[in-house]
Amino acid sequence: MASAIVECVPNFSEGRDRGIVDAIARSISDIAGLSLLDVDPGPDANRTVYTFVGSPEAAAKAAIAAAETAFRLIDMSRHSGAHPRMGALDVCPFVPVSEIGMGACVELSRGLGRDIARELGVPVYLYGEAAAKPERRSLARIRSGEYEGLPAKLARPEWAPDFGPAAFVPRWGATAVGAREVLIAYNVNLNTGDRRPAEEIARSIRESGRPARDGAGEALRDSGGEAIRTPGRLRQVRAIGWYIDAYRCAQVSVNLLDYRITPLHLVFETAREEADKLGLLVTGSEIVGLVPLAAMIAAGRHFLAETGGAEGASEARLIETAIRSLGLDSVSPFDPSRKILEYAAGTMSRRP
Repeated sequence: MASAIVECVPNFSEGRDRGIVDAIARSISDIAGLSLLDVDPGPDANRTVYTFVGSPEAAAKAAIAAAETAFRLIDMSRHSGAHPRMGALDVCPFVPVSEIGMGACVELSRGLGRDIARELGVPVYLYGEAAAKPERRSLARIRSGEYEGLPAKLARPEWAPDFGPAAFVPRWGATAVGAREVLIAYNVNLNTGDRRPAEEIARSIRESGRPARDGAGEALRDSGGEAIRTPGRLRQVRAIGWYIDAYRCAQVSVNLLDYRITPLHLVFETAREEADKLGLLVTGSEIVGLVPLAAMIAAGRHFLAETGGAEGASEARLIETAIRSLGLDSVSPFDPSRKILEYAAGTMSRRP
């Protein structure tokens, strides 16, 4: 396992207090054998996404160190923000990068879950590929009800945590730890300050779609009482709508679970089509955290192909085209050396 490299992307429920954000970053950086690639705080979401890569052992040590720091500094009973959340360390996934398989990441995440529960005395759920129960594979399902719904949720036997006490810890909430493939956190900007159109576009594009309704507007249910849903347009896409005060615009906030099935440019163009139906414009987009090189290359090829210029285009030109066409620098600078995973990790010899 000496050459194994894993990515860890913990999301903490603090994006406004720079002292706390930096303290968590230091607790990660202090661990030998890894590189902290990105710290992406969002004041309106009140959430910070950290991205680091390293050996499995170092990644696990850094994750528990960061959790211990958050346990001292974050008080969830005072937290509010646009992003769904249920805990101080809300979610912590491990992603295989090189010389490591998903099975090893599953074991890594389960070990971290046990350690967090034992060291901090908090409830921990396993999700994604690490889920111990099929119904817990979905992070959205685990997080339903959010922090405010945890007291009632933890009292239900079917929602007993995988590790730790089935008890509400007000300062912490609960944590989801798991293993998954690369996920792209991607937000599409709209030329409106109203979140309602963003929510409507999210319902139209996300795979789960929206509840089906009858002619009277009542929700339809199947024989088991479960809500029937009308699927959205894009596979492997989750989305919500919100308003970001710092940008003075509404966004369609997307989790792209598999960019090979639904590429970045398709999310962007589908959101643009749905916005046009509502009389709105897409004014750009942003990557939260890091993005795989292949996703950027695919977007660049798509947009250059529309003008007949993709043949023989250099990597640098493809990336430049993707940034410009997706408007990735519309609300904050997009530096390929810091925002593209392979470049940030130093695994590519070339730079755009």
